[in-house]
Amino acid sequence: MSPLQQSIQDLLSIKGATGAAIVDLSSGMALATGGNPGFNLDGAAAGNASVIQTKLRTMADMGLSDEIEDILITLGGQYHLVNVMNEDTKGLFVYATRRTWPWPATSFAMSPAA
Repeated sequence: MSPLQQSIQDLLSIKGATGAAIVDLSSGMALATGGNPGFNLDGAAAGNASVIQTKLRTMADMGLSDEIEDILITLGGQYHLVNVMNEDTKGLFVYATRRTWPWPATSFAMSPAA
């Protein structure tokens, strides 16, 4: 098993993980994927590369000289975590998905106060 596929397997061993990808930031191409999140991981990898690139441009426009560590996207029934590699593997990011546990977030809708 290649080191990339081993990393994917490690990510998928996280409780509740449904999908994982290791992605080249400049091209948006997934170098390795795994799991079955219910959507196209390659398309999600490309889309999340665009999100990171846009945020980096915004940071530059603001004069910020920091690095992105993580981006968490919370949906009604899923979490999407984007972890940007900033050291030895600079130029890559890890994308992992997880269903919310143990119920969809919408089940917490609060009723109006009486």
